[in-house]
Amino acid sequence: QVHLVESGGGSVQAGDSLKLSCTASTISSRAMGWFRRAPGKEREFVAGMSWSGTATNYADSVKGRFAISRDNAKNTVYLQMNSLKPEDTAVYYCAAGRYGRTTWSESDYPYWGQGTQVTVAS
Repeated sequence: QVHLVESGGGSVQAGDSLKLSCTASTISSRAMGWFRRAPGKEREFVAGMSWSGTATNYADSVKGRFAISRDNAKNTVYLQMNSLKPEDTAVYYCAAGRYGRTTWSESDYPYWGQGTQVTVAS
């Protein structure tokens, strides 16, 4: 069992930056991912990183603006979000993967946090 707690969400203006953190009971040998659910939409993949940190993948909508990173010694994963847009407004979820390789599929992430709200005003 992996327990995850997200933090760092808030309300910002378009163009601002935010850094989300996800502290876990353990992230050992697991890929980690960030997902989001915007109002009225289904949850979608945002970013993922392999256990080793050598592989990452991003949704096209955030490439070049968001960066995922991890500190395995601290059991913490981060999502640096720059140049935020109103369409980035969503609840952001951290997830721990079943395997060590990164993946965009929700079904490969059995453990989820409760989410943190990010609101971007225009």
